[in-house]
Amino acid sequence: MSARLRHSRVELALHELRAGSGRPLLLLHGLGERTPPAAPPELAPWSGPIFGLDFTGHGESSLPRGGGYTAEGLMGDADTALRHIGQATLVGRGLGAYVALLLAGARPREVRGAILRDGLGLAGGGPSPGTPQIAFPNPDGRGAPDPFALAELARDVRPPDYATAFLRQANELSGLERPVCVCCAERPEWLVAVAAEPGAFEARIDEALRHFADI
Repeated sequence: MSARLRHSRVELALHELRAGSGRPLLLLHGLGERTPPAAPPELAPWSGPIFGLDFTGHGESSLPRGGGYTAEGLMGDADTALRHIGQATLVGRGLGAYVALLLAGARPREVRGAILRDGLGLAGGGPSPGTPQIAFPNPDGRGAPDPFALAELARDVRPPDYATAFLRQANELSGLERPVCVCCAERPEWLVAVAAEPGAFEARIDEALRHFADI
């Protein structure tokens, strides 16, 4: 079952992957991906409902004309989903992991833990701006994923001190002792900095799910 949500001029697709009672789990996919058709088996330890959001320009969500993608814009997508389902624990893959971290800091009372996992788009464009470029996607390319999203979000700049500022905000205001769990083998600079901060811990995905289910 899917719901259609409005974020600015974009229509987002929010999919219910598994029904249940209790706090929801919200899945945020990687760059160029979409919500899977069913809840991944590794999420079986979670007893509550599971939802997945298609980011702008991905899956069944609409495509804006002319690009203009940023991780902060996708954070707004996830915030729209969060307002719809209420307090939730986040599981982000790749790009979705970075967005989950941002939302954990921006909405510390609503996000009851963020689990960061490997996936496409985890590193982004590195810690500092590179040579300015203009994306010229294939004009014949239509449909999701939006070629502008692939081009622009792959170069999204992610300074370590910017990422840790969101973790510190979650630490300060969420009321959780450890609001972020790192379940990644790949470690771009922003994630190395986050993992070294108080409030972040490392665990397997099943351990992380049980930890946040108990809070």
